Amino acid sequence: MTKDLYETLGVSPTASPEEVKKAYLKLARKLHPDVNPGDKSAEGRFKEVSAAYEVLSDPEKRKLYDEFGEDATRIGFDPEKARAYQAWKSQAGAQEAQGFGGFGGAAEGWDFDLGDLFGETLRGGRGPRRGADLQTALAVDLAAAARGTEKTLGLRRPTACDSCGGKGTRTAPGTTSQCSVCGGTGATSVAQGPLRFRAPCGECHGTGERPGPACSDCEGQGQRLEDVRLSVRVPAGIDDGATLRLRGQGEPGQRGGPAGDLLVTIQVRHHPLFRREGQDLHLELPVTVAEAMLGAKIDVPTLDGAIQLTIPPRSQSGRKLRVRGQGLHGPKAGDLYVRLVVKVPELSEARLAEARQAAERLEALYGEDVRAALKERA
Repeated sequence: MTKDLYETLGVSPTASPEEVKKAYLKLARKLHPDVNPGDKSAEGRFKEVSAAYEVLSDPEKRKLYDEFGEDATRIGFDPEKARAYQAWKSQAGAQEAQGFGGFGGAAEGWDFDLGDLFGETLRGGRGPRRGADLQTALAVDLAAAARGTEKTLGLRRPTACDSCGGKGTRTAPGTTSQCSVCGGTGATSVAQGPLRFRAPCGECHGTGERPGPACSDCEGQGQRLEDVRLSVRVPAGIDDGATLRLRGQGEPGQRGGPAGDLLVTIQVRHHPLFRREGQDLHLELPVTVAEAMLGAKIDVPTLDGAIQLTIPPRSQSGRKLRVRGQGLHGPKAGDLYVRLVVKVPELSEARLAEARQAAERLEALYGEDVRAALKERA
């Protein structure tokens, strides 16, 4: 990640967690591969946005990113050693400003291994390296999101090549694979003024092994693609845009390192009847004039099947009735809010006269002007 993460999500560095999440969800819906099939540019931006949100949505990761920038996102980053290195640079700069020669004198011969700061990333990968994380999306309907479900996810992902063990090269049996330039250490000393840095060996690229011929099965990549099917447990009450982490299901590690993770973004499909607000559901229920006036018992749909709802007499259009526990499940179950919508009959010309007589009798029952409050405030 070389682009500023706040810029990637289009938020300021002072954005609240809610603002960060809102910006991510907006971009994720716009850039998701399912919405932009075959668009590599949108796919790349979707990965950038997902990676930025993974850092900025985690309070500890965001704190380190604000302090150290992009370096904090690297695998193996050690904040304590990074702070010590910054303090050392600050002290050396102060000495130079005061006329003590900066790195001269006692500083002569400093041997600084950048791998101490960034682990195997800057050592060149001599030891095991963790595989990269992968991202994908999983669409579920509202009922599945409400109650929780087990889904099967199919995807194509990289896996370590069996023929070369993920190295990308093959070494003939009985021959040594040690690099002759670095003696198998994977690193060489590089002098820069009074400092000596240990950098990855240019011959073996930090592996410590002499490069052999490229593996023919994976064409030297060390990986091959395979189709897999994974079981994903979707917890009850999950939010649209939430991310599930499947440990060890990402890209394979290098030189015996652990595999990365698979990040699954949940997309909750729109429901034709229910509108979701947090853990609650909202439903508009058409009722007749008689049902609203006199009361009634009506079958009402829920995500678990129909229930019988009592409509109180003299209910006005727009009245909300609350049904406890019929929203989404989860740590705290939500409720179902039913909004009554009084519907007048649609009549043919033949029955209009009959309906007019009934409406006039009904009109006579109003004891006051129904728009009196509006006239008083006008």
